[in-house]
Amino acid sequence: MTDVRDLLIRGSEKVIAHYRQLLAGVKTEEERELYLTRIDREQRLLDQLQNGLSGRFAA
Repeated sequence: MTDVRDLLIRGSEKVIAHYRQLLAGVKTEEERELYLTRIDREQRLLDQLQNGLSGRFAA
């Protein structure tokens, strides 16, 4: 189970990094809000993974 969790953690970290790159090049406030929302959501999932899933998978 640890291998799967580690894989999910690395995936979430990559997604966050990607959204941060996209955020750096936004052209509109709407884009900015979209990426910030997605980063926030992915960060919450990452925090859950790092602190344990409480018996369920984050999706």
